[in-house]
Amino acid sequence: MQASNLEFCLQLAKGIARQFGPNCEVVVHDLASNDPETSIVAIENGHVSGRRVGDGPSHVVLEALRDGGEVPEDRLSYLTKSEDGKILKSSTIYLRDDDGKAIGIFAINYDITLMLAMEDALRGFTATDLPQEEPEHISRNVADLLDELIEQSVKLVGKPVALMNKEDKVKAIQFLNDTGAFLITKSGYKVCKYFGISKYTLYSYIDEAKSASEK
Repeated sequence: MQASNLEFCLQLAKGIARQFGPNCEVVVHDLASNDPETSIVAIENGHVSGRRVGDGPSHVVLEALRDGGEVPEDRLSYLTKSEDGKILKSSTIYLRDDDGKAIGIFAINYDITLMLAMEDALRGFTATDLPQEEPEHISRNVADLLDELIEQSVKLVGKPVALMNKEDKVKAIQFLNDTGAFLITKSGYKVCKYFGISKYTLYSYIDEAKSASEK
């Protein structure tokens, strides 16, 4: 590998390792020498896999050298395992010369062992008995809550207020009544204004909705 390429890879490796911290190992392999046993020419956070400069080989190095430098496809975001049992999220990017021949490998190995353990613990903690399409929103105040309930009633009907007939509005009012929307102070006035009905009509729709649900 040319000195300028190696210098750039070393600079990039340092930047990535510094950005993502001590669990992020970045390795540069030199394939130009065709010597897989000492292919590592630069490494940051080598404690992740226990390797250092001058070490080698790895299976990806051998794969690249196996067919005389014919370059395999890059492998991104796959799982690997270190000798001491760490689970790593890895990416392998092949460096090519002008002829397309593999001259190096730039690899990133991120130790996700603790994250996987935390994921299992968190999954048990966040699991619910009943499936939900999306997390339930917690409103900051009752005015916001009423607005959200009105929006939900419209979503339930499936059409804008301007296109609603009487049955649609009764269905929306029934939803609001069932969810306790009318327990909110002055909710009746806001609902009447939103649906374009009178207070008398609102009470009539509520009674009609109650009668329908009792049948």
